[in-house]
Amino acid sequence: MFWQEDEDKTLPYIAPDDVLDVSFAIQCKQLPLDHAWDLSQAVQQALPWFAEEVVAGVHPIHVAESGNGWERPDDPNNQFLLPSRRTRLFLRIPKNRIAATQALTGKTLDVGGYAVSLRDMKEKPLTHTSVIFARYVLSSAEEDENSFLRRMVDEMKRITDFKVKKMLCGKSHTLHTPQGTQHTRHLMIADLDNDPSVGLQQYGLGGGRKFGCGLFMPHKGIKTLKPTE
Repeated sequence: MFWQEDEDKTLPYIAPDDVLDVSFAIQCKQLPLDHAWDLSQAVQQALPWFAEEVVAGVHPIHVAESGNGWERPDDPNNQFLLPSRRTRLFLRIPKNRIAATQALTGKTLDVGGYAVSLRDMKEKPLTHTSVIFARYVLSSAEEDENSFLRRMVDEMKRITDFKVKKMLCGKSHTLHTPQGTQHTRHLMIADLDNDPSVGLQQYGLGGGRKFGCGLFMPHKGIKTLKPTE
């Protein structure tokens, strides 16, 4: 007989805390929409150890978005983000680098010629939510939605050994790097058990963590997508 029960959600669960997000309040007049690579380089210049940490990643800066929260302007050459007082910069780091990351407090980063001043670092542990999403997951110009989702299923199986139940592929974007244009897609994964949820947040999918790709964040649910800062 083979009998497999779903995970018991009533049992207490303590998420591993060896990887977490930290955030900084920022002071910045404006940033280009396509700033992910420049921001990554600025962070790595300020934190020389950052590039060597496998789990370390830089979340591109986001402000309140239109529509259902997945909309974003489409002209990176002529449109800019205007960060508010509430906008924060998020970094994903290993726990043992918290003190070293604190060194960014009070510094001003040069992000492609735009000044981004950092202050007030806060820690934000990863949470075991059943729905997670990433704004940017590396794809390719030739890859259609079904091929992308199948590749994500295979990669997720290798990382978490969890059978995916629900995934939603969202809007495509391009990010520009010295290596060329990087094609990305939104990706939401739902109905996750605790360990796969935290594991995917820790290790991501598809590479490109240093410039914001493959970094998953908790989400309240598919029906509650709202603008965030």
